[in-house]
Amino acid sequence: MRTRMNRRLIITLLLFVAGAAHARGPVRASEGNTRGWQLMTPEERIEHQAKIRGFTSYEACRSYQVGHHQLMEERARQRGLALPQGRRDICEHLRTVEDSRQSAD
Repeated sequence: MRTRMNRRLIITLLLFVAGAAHARGPVRASEGNTRGWQLMTPEERIEHQAKIRGFTSYEACRSYQVGHHQLMEERARQRGLALPQGRRDICEHLRTVEDSRQSAD
């Protein structure tokens, strides 16, 4: 009985630690993984990366991402540039963390 409880505690703690580490987001935002990178000032790039790393919920991250994409599309349109499509959902890692938290409950 006690071994089973210890095992559950260890698994829960490992999931929590892994989820928290994974929730930090991309290691480094760059032209290769940030839509509109070339249309952002250096200050905006730093702020964008900090925001992305700071999200703890998928919904908040996704809402920011949609707004960011709209802003970059508008800037590209104003400059007559084609904005490449995003390759992946930068917020997807948070969905996994939320799923882990729900299954631990």
